[in-house]
Amino acid sequence: MNMLHPEFETLDPSEIRRVQENLWNRQWRYIRSHSKFYQEKLGALARREFLPLDQLIEIPFTGKEELRESQERQYPFGDYLACEPKDVVRLQTTSGTTGRALVLANTANDLSWIARIGGRAFYTSGLRPEDRVVHCLNYCMWSGGVTDHMSLEATGACVIPFGIGQADKLLGIIRELKVTAISCTPSYPALLEERLREAGCNPRDLGLRLGLFGGEAGLDNLQFREKLAQAWGFSVRNANYGMSEVMSTFASQSEHSNDLHFHAADAIFPEIIDARGNSIPISEGNTGELVCTHLRKESQPIIRYRTRDLITITGVERAKCGRTGWRFRVIGRSDDMFNVRGINVFPSSVQNIVLSFPDLFSGQFRILQRGEGPWNYIELRVEASRTLTTDQYTAACYTLELAIKNRIGASAQVELLHAGSLPKTAEKTSLIERI
Repeated sequence: MNMLHPEFETLDPSEIRRVQENLWNRQWRYIRSHSKFYQEKLGALARREFLPLDQLIEIPFTGKEELRESQERQYPFGDYLACEPKDVVRLQTTSGTTGRALVLANTANDLSWIARIGGRAFYTSGLRPEDRVVHCLNYCMWSGGVTDHMSLEATGACVIPFGIGQADKLLGIIRELKVTAISCTPSYPALLEERLREAGCNPRDLGLRLGLFGGEAGLDNLQFREKLAQAWGFSVRNANYGMSEVMSTFASQSEHSNDLHFHAADAIFPEIIDARGNSIPISEGNTGELVCTHLRKESQPIIRYRTRDLITITGVERAKCGRTGWRFRVIGRSDDMFNVRGINVFPSSVQNIVLSFPDLFSGQFRILQRGEGPWNYIELRVEASRTLTTDQYTAACYTLELAIKNRIGASAQVELLHAGSLPKTAEKTSLIERI
């Protein structure tokens, strides 16, 4: 069976719920007695000895800004640290792309479960013990580097900790060590393609069979995925969805669909909520913001954490791969959303439109935001495809502006740049440039 943990991944949903209830009962006792943050936040509620999962909605949400304030009060871990400081064995930070970075503390047991579930995700995406995978995320304090490295190793694969930069050296290592898989951001292959093109080489000649991507939007766009697959000859997987303050990787895609499998039901209790904050069922077709509660976390456990990721549930029945966990797609982030003449716009929606014209655009673009908004139109700088001639630029701009108007409802103003104009890195790239 193509699963890392079939004994859990094939459990009936009712059995999964029983596992979660048992874990939560223990976690609730731990939090109410060890977390100063939740003792003060919940008041009398924290003194309740029992609180079943179906009564979790009585607990107010936890927001990222609260965690930042907690760490300002009690630096560096915050007063939501529930273990002894001496039990912290790794200290990292969030990426900081949505504000001041949080300091993340983990115990040895925390890290074991992060790697276990991350390994489950990468295995679902096709990584196997016989693979050699080169990991090209930044080995700094952000969890995308060393934490995802440990998850890749949990599959049994041989992991090459390359990091970012030195693209020419990376291409040589892939050839020399007969690397079969690469783990990186989805925008990074574009930089590598440029280097290969300059050397007169074809990306397919590297022999990679699997691309494991995460950290940026765009992977739900089938045209973008197909373009990557055609250029490189590898299978494209959305392999490491997560967020550092919850768990580095807890969802991924299999070869059977474009949806993400939720893999962490034995460590995270998920909810989705509507725009008014009401909990709604995890049922096929429902859309809402993902909310997460830790079931095992020792260091910095959080309850009903608002991730700000908006998702649509795409399946709850047993999947083709045999897994019984529910599936979803990410449609945007509520804190990235901006307003154009009364219309709410998500950068990921703009990206999906840009990526749907691979013959016209490279896929690289930036949304420019001047001032505080709201704005009268979406201002874009977009890279042209290498095959597009300059006399076709005006028509290409019009095509994109019309598509944005038809699909989103907002006006757009597009400036077309020559291919290669926008910087490309191995790190997470923001789609918004504030001026």
